[in-house]
Amino acid sequence: MSGFVFKQFTVTQTRTAMKVSTDGILLGAWADVSGAKGILDIGTGTGLLALMAKQRAPEAKVSAIEIDAGACNDARENFAASPWPDINLFEGAVQSFSAVEPFDAIITNPPYFNASLKGENDARNTARHTDGLSFSELIEACTRLSHGKTLLNVILPCVEAKQFIAVAEQAGWYLNRHCLVRTTEKKQQSRSLLLLSQNNGECDTSSLTIHAADGSYSQDYKELCKAFYLKM
Repeated sequence: MSGFVFKQFTVTQTRTAMKVSTDGILLGAWADVSGAKGILDIGTGTGLLALMAKQRAPEAKVSAIEIDAGACNDARENFAASPWPDINLFEGAVQSFSAVEPFDAIITNPPYFNASLKGENDARNTARHTDGLSFSELIEACTRLSHGKTLLNVILPCVEAKQFIAVAEQAGWYLNRHCLVRTTEKKQQSRSLLLLSQNNGECDTSSLTIHAADGSYSQDYKELCKAFYLKM
């Protein structure tokens, strides 16, 4: 699969190791970018999250960071071909990234596998494994690039989400919204959508099932993602 067509943009994915996924679409549709003037997508890959953020907040200045050269080429092409060619792309590691002004919202679908699970594809390993960007390093970068009211939006498998929340709390980031996602009603919850901020308030918890019993998309999933899917 070389491309993914959405309602307002197309994602070319011929050079990136990580293709468009349900995880990315979920996060892009669920993330809180309301009122944000500056949005940062950490580990943009094909540029999917940055494009979804720009569609939802067209007046915002959206920036994207990606360390893999092949993925950067795809993202650059996707931004240029979209209605929003002004999305800023920075090639490199977030650990060395700096910005003139802090961001109001940060979105990231971060690597979470450990080294023992590595395969033979180096680019895919970089995108999926934490040795290039640990949770601590990610939180440190988010703290450095944020202000006191910045919203941090993340998607992770449920087990790793618990680890991420613990690391984040040590650095002064607290869980404000938590959506537990399962593919079907018969499956265990497998993904956590997280909204964190530096405000230690009450957490709003919800759940989402992607597929109905007949295999079609659930009404909740359709409602969340209808602005993006071409045939929804």
